[in-house]
Amino acid sequence: MISVYTKNIDGVWFGVACADQSVFGTAFANSQQETIKKLLRRLPLNVPFQVFPQPSAFAEPALAAAKNVYDGNNTPKNTSLALATEHLSAYTRKVLETASAIPAGYVASYGAVAKAAGGSPRAAGHVMASNPFAPIVPCHRVVSADFTLGGYGGGLKTKLEFLTREKRGYVSPREIRVGNKKLHVFPVEYVLKKLGKD
Repeated sequence: MISVYTKNIDGVWFGVACADQSVFGTAFANSQQETIKKLLRRLPLNVPFQVFPQPSAFAEPALAAAKNVYDGNNTPKNTSLALATEHLSAYTRKVLETASAIPAGYVASYGAVAKAAGGSPRAAGHVMASNPFAPIVPCHRVVSADFTLGGYGGGLKTKLEFLTREKRGYVSPREIRVGNKKLHVFPVEYVLKKLGKD
């Protein structure tokens, strides 16, 4: 049985679906109903679930981590969330792991994610579009190669708001190790400048 919890934090509804000390999905929206709807779309098929009115002790850190990323930060280092990925393909898991490595203040292109995880930019984009752990797995930090936004399930306005909150004043690209590959990331300011939002 998967337990679904929601919580309104500073006017935004955050949700988590979990079972056996594992997180099956996270979501956020402007209403509780929309958050629950997003969570249910992320659950494995034919798995029973129940929506609870108050978050459990296990759900609270996941909700706090989602809010932390929503506010423009990284998932806190002391948060050890076990993401339930066993039902996802090996490729999906690799792309999600790669996207998780992108720190706040930086973006990577769909092509760079694909180069680090394997597959094509389109395949990486497909995984980002179905990310069950938004915003904890920060798919909003994956953009087009020309530093335009690309796509985002929550809408491009929401993606731009995320990236604006993550502005850190970084000026140089860098490389991040993901397994035995390198992921090239660029300051979020590149996107904001491209869009005239810097």
